[in-house]
Amino acid sequence: MDKSLPAVSLADFEAGSLHSDPLPKKPYEAELRDLQIELGKLQSWVKETGDRVVIVFEGRDAAGKGGAIRRFTEYLNPRGGRIAALAKPTDQERGQWYFQRYVTELPTAGEIVFFDRSWYNRAGVEKVLGFCNDDEYKTFIEHVADFEQSLVDDGIRLFKLWFTVSRAEQASRLEARGNDPLTRWKVSPIDALATEKYHEYTVARDAMFKATKHGGVPWTVINSNEKRRARLEAIRTVLHTIPYDHKDNEIARQPDPLVARPLHTLS
Repeated sequence: MDKSLPAVSLADFEAGSLHSDPLPKKPYEAELRDLQIELGKLQSWVKETGDRVVIVFEGRDAAGKGGAIRRFTEYLNPRGGRIAALAKPTDQERGQWYFQRYVTELPTAGEIVFFDRSWYNRAGVEKVLGFCNDDEYKTFIEHVADFEQSLVDDGIRLFKLWFTVSRAEQASRLEARGNDPLTRWKVSPIDALATEKYHEYTVARDAMFKATKHGGVPWTVINSNEKRRARLEAIRTVLHTIPYDHKDNEIARQPDPLVARPLHTLS
């Protein structure tokens, strides 16, 4: 991260795009294609080396997680790159160790797994909407960093991406989803509460960040008020970090800090 950049608070980073103009469609599509070619190289390298990669997509409702995942996976071989999007836990799963159902989704050698939401449900929607009790939440917060560190110690490359969006932009996107018959299915009763409880989710997120900021695996915060740049820089965040073969370092360069920042660089 360029130390000459001015300090930015998490609240300001979330409030809107830090670019003065949106990225036009044609340059976006050209850049996305280049990045997707690099993702293909990455997947080949993961398969050849037997590496295991986990990418966690978390964030506010309508912050663009699903769209970003689609751009990651669009041209990957589904045999070695899959999405884990778990439904609400069954009665049997509710009686298990909390992390158990997520552990079963972890990658085998040569595989990349994209978690469309993750074990952090407990620190977000479950906390805000009362789906877990205080003891369950406290236990999660106390143990999540150790859980993630155990994955890393076992050789898994773990990335945690938090997609953030302003309240106004979130409300606009949710309204558009509800009005479109092709996307109406995305809006659940829980999603409908997202804007109403925006502040409560902010408090829960900040508590989670505070508990996981030191130790474990660091967060990268993605400013998703502009979807195109968010998708590009989310992909670049992963590519820039992994030393895969035949890497084009100009394409897989350090992410744009106006879009993607390590959590510790936000005040």
